[in-house]
Amino acid sequence: MTELAAVKAALKTQAVETPSWAYGNSGTRFKVFAQQGVPRTPQEKLTDAAQVHAVTGVAPTVALHIPWDKVDDYGALAKYAEDHGVKLGAINSNTFQDDDYKLGSICHPDAAVRRKALDHLLECVDIMDATGSSDLKLWFADGTNYPGQDDLRARQDRLAEALAEVYARLGHGQRMLLEYKFFEPAFYATDVPDWGTAYAHCLKLGEKAQVVVDTGHHAPGTNIEFIVATLLRENKLGGFDFNSRFYADDDLMVGAADPFQLFRIMYEVVRGGGYTDKVAFMLDQCHNIEAKIPAIIRSVMNVQEATAKALLVDREALGAAQRTGDVLEANAVLMDAYNTDVRPLLAEVRQEMGLDPNPIAAYRHSGWAEKIVEERVGGQQAGWGA
Repeated sequence: MTELAAVKAALKTQAVETPSWAYGNSGTRFKVFAQQGVPRTPQEKLTDAAQVHAVTGVAPTVALHIPWDKVDDYGALAKYAEDHGVKLGAINSNTFQDDDYKLGSICHPDAAVRRKALDHLLECVDIMDATGSSDLKLWFADGTNYPGQDDLRARQDRLAEALAEVYARLGHGQRMLLEYKFFEPAFYATDVPDWGTAYAHCLKLGEKAQVVVDTGHHAPGTNIEFIVATLLRENKLGGFDFNSRFYADDDLMVGAADPFQLFRIMYEVVRGGGYTDKVAFMLDQCHNIEAKIPAIIRSVMNVQEATAKALLVDREALGAAQRTGDVLEANAVLMDAYNTDVRPLLAEVRQEMGLDPNPIAAYRHSGWAEKIVEERVGGQQAGWGA
């Protein structure tokens, strides 16, 4: 197989999971903005996700968020997804929107609140059983706003205790993906603020516990690709939540603010052996002012482009330059790949997959946007409130 053929083959195996909540209404802390044609049910979210997969060919799964996607029969929901050409992916828990969680969830000083949060996490594992999902994704808004508000070490003890109980509940082929975020909504001390804290807990739990890297969850200037490289080296990188940020956790379209950073991350993924089904690539974005489905399609394409460039890096030439200490040549090799226009290559890949070479144009020509605006009238649109 030629080098180009190998790159094409790798791109055809790519899988980017789209999040159910990205199809619903979202906004800022001040206002959620409604759009026409937004899904009203989990089933309608899945039909929108199916449109993304139909035109990209690399978005085969959809992540659920509980209770935003709560249904009576999750087995039936899984079948509905498959009937429409996609499958259910990661199950995301929600321990941050109840009044009881004002001071935290599984780290809360009140044992009753901690039990409520833990029961929800165990419920999410039950949902995994019903849907066939392999990944439970955990993000906690837990933390404190003021010095002295709570015992920092005690909160870590509570966190470890809860995670251990959830870990023990995981079945064969299931795993726990622990996400971190350095601030918000807690501003003094967040209980899982960085990759080191998440890694420490996952390391103690065992091989079924791995770390999720959300690309918007770092302080300005953080070298995210270093984190990726380190977690891959330790076999503890479970997946990504891809998005983009200018200031904090902006949840913008991946690759919008810093496409070079996305390329650098994807290079470390490829170089570190993470371009496999063991590392989940998921979008985690909020499309507040742009049309949702086209934005998700564009985001998938942005990941594809960064991946294609990463696959084109001449690793032999790069390694030779690195070994001889040729700083400029090493950088030039990397930049040559980044500056390559991979859009024609990806168009070829899509055509070979039986797809339109232009996914955005294919969606526009499908008539889906007009269809959902016409049909989805009345009812309660999906969204996360505010």
